[in-house]
Amino acid sequence: MNSTMNILAELEKSYGDMGCALDYGTPFELLIATMLSAQTTDVTVNKATEVLFKVYNKPEDFAVLSQEELESYIRTCGFYKTKAKNIINTSRKIISEYNGKVPDTLEELTKLPGVGRKTANVVLSNAFGKDAIAVDTHVFRVSNRLGLADAKDVEKTEEHLMKNIPRKYWSRAHHWLIWHGRKVCIARKPKCDICSLKEYCKTFNIALEKVK
Repeated sequence: MNSTMNILAELEKSYGDMGCALDYGTPFELLIATMLSAQTTDVTVNKATEVLFKVYNKPEDFAVLSQEELESYIRTCGFYKTKAKNIINTSRKIISEYNGKVPDTLEELTKLPGVGRKTANVVLSNAFGKDAIAVDTHVFRVSNRLGLADAKDVEKTEEHLMKNIPRKYWSRAHHWLIWHGRKVCIARKPKCDICSLKEYCKTFNIALEKVK
């Protein structure tokens, strides 16, 4: 636990109040933006939603769109055909089953078409202020390299992080790990030379032992 708290302290020092990189104004907008962000950069999503949300930003708007019409706005986002279909069906379900409001529990959110645990946890944490850890590719990579988790899939990684990180840090740690993954602990060539966490990093220390 001591190393975990040291890691969190270093992450906080580096990334402080840096939060969600997706642009949104309501829980519904965040839900749509997060659905669009799968296999797509936040920058690309923000460019698309900047135009999209000026025209359509409520479940009632999306529920009556044709798939082709929505696709024209989100074509730059990967897997846009599947995303368009899921967004329209999710909007309809929010209207028919949740009175037009985005549900605020993991169980209900993951019942929506195209919404997995990662998307649900992003919405819970950022839109509703609930303690949650969303495991995207950055969180998965960084947490397993640092030894905060030791898992081969995202669900187990989430379990390990929830166990190893005090609950009050969950939401902030999620963002810190993402930003560290974007800026320092990148996938192919991590910048270990400038990383303030390398003394705690399982991957770095294993590599160090091999060259001794």
